[in-house]
Amino acid sequence: MIRFVLSATLTLWGAVASAEIDIQEVTSPGGIEAWLVEAPEIPMVALEVRIRGGANLDLPGKRGATNLMVALLEEGSGEMTAQEFQTAREALAASYGFDVYDDAFSLSAQFLTENRDEAVDLLRQALVEPRFDQDALDRVRAQVISSIRSEEKDPSDIAGATFDAAAYGEHPYGSSINGTIESVEALTQEDMFAAHERVLNRNDVYVAAVGDIDAAELGLMIDELLGDLPAEAPPGPERTEIALDGGITVVDYDTPQSVALFGHSGIKRDDEDFFAAYILNEILGGSGRQSRLMEEVREKRGLTYGVYSYLVPKDFAEAYLGSVSSANDSIAEAIEVIRAEWERLATEGVTEAELEEMKTYLTGAYALRFDGNGPIANIMVGMQMAGLPVDYIATRNEQLNAVTLDEVNRVAAELLKPEELHFVVVGQPQGLETTTN
Repeated sequence: MIRFVLSATLTLWGAVASAEIDIQEVTSPGGIEAWLVEAPEIPMVALEVRIRGGANLDLPGKRGATNLMVALLEEGSGEMTAQEFQTAREALAASYGFDVYDDAFSLSAQFLTENRDEAVDLLRQALVEPRFDQDALDRVRAQVISSIRSEEKDPSDIAGATFDAAAYGEHPYGSSINGTIESVEALTQEDMFAAHERVLNRNDVYVAAVGDIDAAELGLMIDELLGDLPAEAPPGPERTEIALDGGITVVDYDTPQSVALFGHSGIKRDDEDFFAAYILNEILGGSGRQSRLMEEVREKRGLTYGVYSYLVPKDFAEAYLGSVSSANDSIAEAIEVIRAEWERLATEGVTEAELEEMKTYLTGAYALRFDGNGPIANIMVGMQMAGLPVDYIATRNEQLNAVTLDEVNRVAAELLKPEELHFVVVGQPQGLETTTN
């Protein structure tokens, strides 16, 4: 058990209490591992479950199957129709949230202590005994197709789709987890059951719970909830790399403001230099109004309302991306400034003052993330998926403060590749055309 104290006040389901958090590592009788923070002050439990895989497990020609399957998990299970399931959940005052990402299936649940057994039983039914009734399939399919049509008209979504397709090609990362209109229209009930069998398993499962429950109770609960899922997980896709050279891709779109997504290769989450890269990115474009990109592109030149950069370490590829929007007659200048700042930081590095100021900001803001049972459970399950130790929360700020100026500037020189930056620009930008370096 790791014991540490957060100096910040934590909000626990609406109750404010100065909290000491004890993370317990729990192994269920069935062998499922979980992390637990007991918080009996409020008679509720927040549960977070992740299963590695997600949309990257879509079969060839079945893109969007996992996304559609996950959207159907609350649309009837066992002997219950979709309406009967929703009625039962509402009667229990329980909340279930299912989602899917490139590399993971996600479950978030909250329920009252007094209804815990019934809420878990209903949730288990949704996970293990989905119905995928044809009427529900057709209704949710229509919603997904409507979302896809909307994405096809949104400049930001167009930029993302264009960048991903060019960067990753036929790899699952190269297309939207929603699939295409054609692929989703062709999906059947059989495809839903096949996707369910591929994605939901207890081999690559990660569990975190916060609330009114002890270790023994949690062990029994997660065995009840997950014990009937398959024990084995299918293999994921092969690793891939960003297959984009530096340059510009212009997608003509009738809009007064161009949107640009830009980036190149990134860094793995478990790289020993990730902390330095994290701080570097916050200084460059990750910290909003405090970042260099905001200062140069927005504050000094008024070219945009916002410009950002972010590290994207996925399971099978790593990227360093950014985004900006600007009027058609100023996007070219915004891109020029971004490239120049990328180059300046790569060659000159950050200053000692910038580093110390960012450390102060990042360490001070960290405790604010722990503002409720749900966020704490979400942080813990994310830590598990990233392979972080159970004492990471207690040591994170210490590790961050230990990063030196030399380390950050070495990483800047290695990670930032201005000549490899590729910009996908959606709009009618003046002075820009499709090029490669």
